[in-house]
Order: sequence, then structure tokens, then C-alpha cells
Amino acid sequence: MTQSSGISRRNFLQGLAAGAVGAGAFGLAGCAPATRSAGGAADGEAASANGGSAQGATAGNTGALNPQDYDYTANSIADFASSALFSGWKLGGIELSHRMVKSAAFQLAFMKGNPDEYIGYYERMAQGGVEMIWVEDFANIWELTASPLKQDYAAYDVKGLLERLHAAGAHVGYQFDTMGSAIGPLDFEEPFLGNYSTDEVRSWEQTIVGIAKRLHDDGFDAFELNFAANNVGQSFLSRARNNRTDEYGPQSIENRTRFAVEVIRGVKEACGQDFAVQVLINGVECNDKQLGADSLYTTIEENKAIAKILEEAGADSLHVRLGPAGQHIAQFASDLYFAVRGLEGATGFGGRFDFSRHFQGKLRADHSGCGLMIDVAAEIKSAVSIPVGAATYMDPAQAPDYFEAAIAEGKLDFLVMNRPLCVDPAYVSKLREGRIDEIAPCTRCLHCFYDPDKAGTLMEHCRVNAANWRAYGESMPEGWTPAPVEGEKKVLVVGGGPAGMEAARVAAERGCSVTLYEKSKSLGGQLTAAEAVKGPHENLGRLKSYLARQLEVSGVNVVMGTEVDAALVEQEAPDAVIVAVGAKRAEAAFEATAGTQVLALENVVGAEVGDNVTVLGSNCQAVDVAVYLLSLGKNVSIVTPDPLEAFEKGHSVNMRDFVETAITACGTRIWTSAEVAEVGDGQIVVKSGAGVDVTLPCDALVDMRDELPNTELADSLSGVKVTAVGDCADPYNIAEAIASANLAARAL
Repeated sequence: MTQSSGISRRNFLQGLAAGAVGAGAFGLAGCAPATRSAGGAADGEAASANGGSAQGATAGNTGALNPQDYDYTANSIADFASSALFSGWKLGGIELSHRMVKSAAFQLAFMKGNPDEYIGYYERMAQGGVEMIWVEDFANIWELTASPLKQDYAAYDVKGLLERLHAAGAHVGYQFDTMGSAIGPLDFEEPFLGNYSTDEVRSWEQTIVGIAKRLHDDGFDAFELNFAANNVGQSFLSRARNNRTDEYGPQSIENRTRFAVEVIRGVKEACGQDFAVQVLINGVECNDKQLGADSLYTTIEENKAIAKILEEAGADSLHVRLGPAGQHIAQFASDLYFAVRGLEGATGFGGRFDFSRHFQGKLRADHSGCGLMIDVAAEIKSAVSIPVGAATYMDPAQAPDYFEAAIAEGKLDFLVMNRPLCVDPAYVSKLREGRIDEIAPCTRCLHCFYDPDKAGTLMEHCRVNAANWRAYGESMPEGWTPAPVEGEKKVLVVGGGPAGMEAARVAAERGCSVTLYEKSKSLGGQLTAAEAVKGPHENLGRLKSYLARQLEVSGVNVVMGTEVDAALVEQEAPDAVIVAVGAKRAEAAFEATAGTQVLALENVVGAEVGDNVTVLGSNCQAVDVAVYLLSLGKNVSIVTPDPLEAFEKGHSVNMRDFVETAITACGTRIWTSAEVAEVGDGQIVVKSGAGVDVTLPCDALVDMRDELPNTELADSLSGVKVTAVGDCADPYNIAEAIASANLAARAL
């Protein structure tokens, strides 16, 4: 696991997420449940046709503000190898055989101390079929844009990186950015360019050209100018940030693009026409802090004009993504706008987009963020002849026909992907071979980007792929691939939830003979209940199916409907036992009354409850239940013994930023450092953190207090190596359950 290198790194990353803090002043319109559309628009239609109504932006409206159509995941492709997804195209002089491109995504900087880790991280993707890999601006190659997250360029084994990626069949591009520096301030709204002279601007251009030349000479195949988000290039393109009065000012499209044009031409002159230059721009912008105040934000029409000029300057391709002003994470992980069930469009600032109007109504906003930018890319593509690609949850394994149509119809030329390829580096090869059920799915939890988690530690990890950000570290020195087991080893796994299935998968991969016992009639454990509460956004059904399929692929013997006890273990005589039976809940603290039900997780979904519901607890499962109840139109309160800093413990920080602001803007009061003192008839008494009693109307109390370890079976076993994993050892979240299981199986 990669640990924080110091407070400077943590503070810098907190700055990236700071856009989500505070600002509940705009009101979250449409807190009543959204009505789901039965069919939604056809895949090729713009979201504006069904993304909600202007009327839906009114608070309390029970109409369909941002209705979601989840019926878009069909697959009728018989042969992926001959599909449009696997058709050839050219990025400048680079010939590529499929349309999936790895985006630059801030990960290599986190692995800066270990070449085995950062080279292998990308090499596995190249070996898995990714032919175009963009690495992020991982090094301090310009003093003006230096970052505490980066080392000097010379500290990285760049030669080794390029040699191994090229040998694996990939082309490698370097994305240059200035974000978080003096000329890339995080505040999207503040104009600052006027602070610098014309000579300084021209010196920046020469510096960037010099950086490109160095990268070219070192063997990189391409150079991406990140002129989106909070970067200096975007500042010139933006009327909101550009306050210059010289020829680089906002007075005309030509002036706004002058900096980009001169950089592109300079790079081409210095590096040759064959050195591919891609430009990343905001495809469409919007003020997410003050909804509707978009007068100075760049429209699609402006970007079409800008795109033409960039093409004329020599740009070989364009990469477009969303341009919200204040929420940095949503500039590239815009599917977070769909993470709050029933409140899709929540901005992270207490407001709520109406996608039929905001962003000019051009987003594909009815598929939970999947392919969000396809139609924006199509608009920009119509203005140029160079390839255009787009980012934000491009996942053709999730919806093969949907993305196949987008490519075949010429909506865009390539899919800019990150998280799906990080979760499964063999994604492209598996898709080409039609093995979709063997592709590990991204569950969009955002643990992978800046996640201060347990006890304030900094944990960059992946919920599904436990090896990411752990490989070659203290807990996983062997790297990504588990070492083969020595000799023969018989392993018994107890429990068929995500931890048990992961442990069985890894043990079998190592060559162990594995039997998994599950006492119920189905696999998945709490994933089924979690999906029922969360809805389909996080792909937990896909995760369950993937893990079950891995048991088949790896040859695990699965025994259903059998509860394991010490006698069965003694009879089976395994060499090792991994116990993954899940957590247990504390005994009920309260009894139901005539006017107030007392419910647990297993009976809250589908329950007939009144209008006023209180959730007891504030762990991630408790908050998910609160969101589910809000989606049903309930008035929800949350009572927790924890302080506010621990609210939503178990969710990633980025998920918390969106969920907390969304539910509190709906009127959900979070009673922190508090306890339920009494359950009455239609009401409860809460002893608040202020030390006073508060009476709340309450038709149902949902007991979601922290779960407890459940190690009785593990403790009862003797004479055999026993390891408890997942929630039965330490109840927390799916990511930690899978990680503990993976590590336990590696340690056998």
C-alpha cells in the first residue's frame, strides 16, 4: 500500500478535493424521488430529449428530474475482433488497431519510489492489449509547476519505462499539465493571467516546447497538452479566467487560442511533424457552484471554433471532457454526478443540475454517467477532420452495443479510459476475445483517487483489484502476480461473499486445491443487499458475477447450502482455512412500538414505512440506506455516536463529498455525537451532542450501527492454519474485505 510521503502531499490533495467542501447555499432542487423512465432515449439520441424538464428543477417536484434509463447494456456483438470497437485508426502517424486509449490519470506520481511498480503498472496494460498509453505529468520538469507529489524527472527510470512498454506493443504519450501551480490555480473562476507580462507568457511557450523536445528525444511517441480543468492553457481559452489586455486576451477566439497555437506549432517545429500532439480541452463548461451563472463559461459552439484553430495549428487529435468550474474530481470522473441514488445531478455544492438545460442540455445524462460526453464529442468532431475522443466512464464491457454504435456512427473516434483499465489491465484482450464475464468491473467507488480513510491514513487503492497501489510494497512485496504455492496445499474457504470468493480465486491462482463452502443457496454475500440499497450505479451485480465466474475459471470447488463447523473442517482436513463469514450485528437496542418500527438492513428494502425515518449509524452502509430512503421520498434523519469527521466512514472521500452535501441539502439532519435515548410511539428521543434531548417524529428506526467481528468459527478451529478475513475479522467496506482476502490467500 502506498503511504503518504508527508503533510505536503496530503494538503495538496486536500486542495484538489476542496471544491466539494461547504457551499450548501444554493439548495438541492428536486429532492423528491425521480421517476425512472421505462425505456429512455435511443442510444444515439442526446440526453436533452429525456434528461428531465425545466419544471423538475423546482424543489419538491416529484417529476422526472434527470431520470435514469439503465436498459442500455445490451450485447449483440458476436465477434468483437471484427467490430467497430476493434477497427483501426490513426493518431497522427501512430497506427492503432482498436479504439480504447489509456488516459493520463495521476497514478504514476504515487508510485515514484519503485520502478518495478510504476513500470509494471503500465506494462501489464500493454501486455493486455492497450496500444496507446498516456502517462501523467509525473515529474517536476518545470520549476514553475513543481509539485510536492513529484520527484525530479531524472529520478524516474524513463528509459526502462519506454523500453518495456514499447516491447509490449504500446505507444506512449506524456501529458503535460500545470494544475495546482502558480499558473494552474485550483480555483477555476479566478482570473489571474493578467498578473504576467507578454514576455513571461512567451517564455512559458518556449519552456513547454523544450519539455516536449526532451520527451521526444527520450523516446516518447506523443505529447498531450492538458488545456482543460485548472491548467494554464484552459485559462487562456476561458473568458472567465483570462483577464489579459494584450494579444493573448479574451477579446477574440484568435486571441484566446494564440497561446495554444504557438505552443503546438513550436512543438511540431522542434520535434517534427511525426511527433503526435493531442490537446485536451473542456468540451462544454458550466458553473457548478452557482447554477445558471454561465455567461463567461465556454460553450460547445466556442469549442468548435477553437477546435478548428487547433487543428489548423497542427494538433493531431482532440480529447474532450467535462468542464465544471469548481469540482475538480468531476472534471474527469463526472459520473460522480450520478452516485447519489434518486438525486442524480447532485453537484457536490448542495445544488442539483437539470441536465436537460445545464451544460446546454448536451450530455448523455440518462445512463448513470456512462458515455456522458459522447454527443459533445460528436459536436466538436463535426467541426474538424482530426480524431476526437472523450472521457468519463467509457466502459464498452458494460454496454457493448452502446459504445459500438457510438464508434460506428462516427460520434467519436476513440474512448479515453482509465478506471476500467486500472481494475483489469487485460481488459482489451478479454474484450477482443469476447470474454466479458471475465473482465473485472470498475465499481466507480473512487477509492483510487485520494482516499484518506481509516484513522486518517492515506490509502490509494482499488476496491476490486487489491494489487493496485500495494504491489511491491510492504504488504505485497512479490508484486501483482501471486507466487505459486510450494508443493500441494488444500485450502478450505468458508463464506461466498466478496472476501471469500476473492480468497478462493487467489488461492486457486497460486495452485492450491480450493473448496469454498457457502451456507446459503447463492453467492455474493452482502453484495446483493448492497446493490438493492445502492442501485445499479456501482456495478455491484457485475462484481458478484465476475467473482463467481472466477471461481469457475480457476477451478474452485463450490459447495452451496452447507454450514461449516469444526467437525466438517476436521473431516476435510485442509492445510489452511480462510474464514469469510461476514460480520454480525449488535443485538437490537430497541423494540418496536405501535407507531415506530425498528428495522435492520435485511428488511429495509421494500418495507412499508411511514414518512419519517431515522437511520441509526453513519458508516457507509448506514448512509447508503439513508440515501435509499430519500430516493423513496422519505424524511430522513441520521443519528450517530460518531463525530462529523467520521461520517460515511468506508466511502471514498470523493463519494462523501457528493453524498453528504446532497442529503443535507434535502433537509437530512445529521445528529453527530448523539444517541437514541428512547423509542416512543411515532417518535424518538435523541440525546444530542449538545447534551440536550431532542424529540423527532419517527415512523421507523433503521438500526445500522457499526457491525461487529464474527470470529467464533475461526476461534473454534485448532490444528490447522486459520485466517479470518473481510467483515468477520474487521467490518468496514467492500474494498478492505477484498484486500484482506487477497493478502491472506497470498500468505498461505
